[in-house]
Amino acid sequence: MRPTQLSEMINNGGLDDKFASLYGENRITPARERYLRALKGFVDTFGDEDDAAIFSVPGRSEISGNHTDHNHGKVIAASVDLDIIAVAAPKDGSVVKVKSEGFKQDTVDVSRPDSFERFRSSALIAGVFDGFEKRGFKTCAFDAFTTSDVLKGSGLSSSAAFENMIGTILNHFANGASVDFVTIAQISQYAENKFFGKPSGLMDQVACAAGGFVGIDFSDPASPIVERLDFDLGAHGYSLAIVNTGGNHADLNDEYAAITVEMRKVSEFFGKKFLREITKDELLEKLPKVRKNAGDRAVLRALHFFNENERVSLQLEALKKGDLFTFFDGVRGSGASSLQLLQNVFCCSDPAHQGLTLALSLCAELLGSESAWRVHGGGFAGTILVFIPTEKTDDFRKAMDGFFGAGACRVLKVRTSGAIKLA
Repeated sequence: MRPTQLSEMINNGGLDDKFASLYGENRITPARERYLRALKGFVDTFGDEDDAAIFSVPGRSEISGNHTDHNHGKVIAASVDLDIIAVAAPKDGSVVKVKSEGFKQDTVDVSRPDSFERFRSSALIAGVFDGFEKRGFKTCAFDAFTTSDVLKGSGLSSSAAFENMIGTILNHFANGASVDFVTIAQISQYAENKFFGKPSGLMDQVACAAGGFVGIDFSDPASPIVERLDFDLGAHGYSLAIVNTGGNHADLNDEYAAITVEMRKVSEFFGKKFLREITKDELLEKLPKVRKNAGDRAVLRALHFFNENERVSLQLEALKKGDLFTFFDGVRGSGASSLQLLQNVFCCSDPAHQGLTLALSLCAELLGSESAWRVHGGGFAGTILVFIPTEKTDDFRKAMDGFFGAGACRVLKVRTSGAIKLA
């Protein structure tokens, strides 16, 4: 369909069922308005002559397994109802044009390896194309207009959603939707690591692509074990929320990098590259020598890794059984370990600013033992994750907005579908 025909279909309610599934019955009208705005953006930018398609890729929330994926650990994550949407149309030639709402258009000639800028979206586009071709998949040029409500700096992985969007468009336009979501996630990670220039694990990309709650075991990152969980949080009377405490991630690269570096010091003491290749018993047996070689904080962070892996396994079993008590105990345990062992809740170099610590403490004051909370994402600044009884969400949101500013608390829906083509 041409974009104007897609707009007519939306106006007539043709995608209402899909909107209800993705965003909830009470958000059908805002969803219509948002997709119509994207279609108008496409027409204004590229015209109305080509057949177009509509795509959606969710952001993700890390539920447990903080800073374990880069050492081949285990995680639990979930896709959420904040997403990036795209209107796209295939084109002849080798030039890809992507206009993201509010940003300058990216134009990449994928036949020229120098036609992108490092640390820009164009690098992610070029990297996904290169990843598809290196794996023997087909590619094609396209025009796309995107808009995103995946909050940047929130730990919801806006960059992974964008990468997966490029891969999802290529999957449908050039490969008959034959490329599985794990492969698209691996290609997306390749683009971020090799072209954009940011080291990252694979959790973000897999969780954005999969949909719903997922358990991921990265013991072999080339073939991660991904287990989708049939678990409906809302049916159990709970909502998921993030609270943005403020703070700037721009100066935290060294803090993030130190976690990986220090964990590697421990594994390298044993002649291994990753902590997953050794055991906690081996660490404890050699503890005095490891402390001398790597330092105490490195040992603490390694202990966090081992304990977090065990915790994730217990939480996965709890979710399968619908045992929220055990699952929430694990969420709180993950948060406590992140504070005490991993030490990524605030910066030791800047102890005066502890927005995350404050927010976590306020959760204990407001919610008590029937809920759970933890640091969300990379840590040091930014957001916390909270599970709230649904009937308490309004009061909790108002309280947190009062503490940290209007809009600080965002209540989310776990959506069951991952990266999809809607029409």
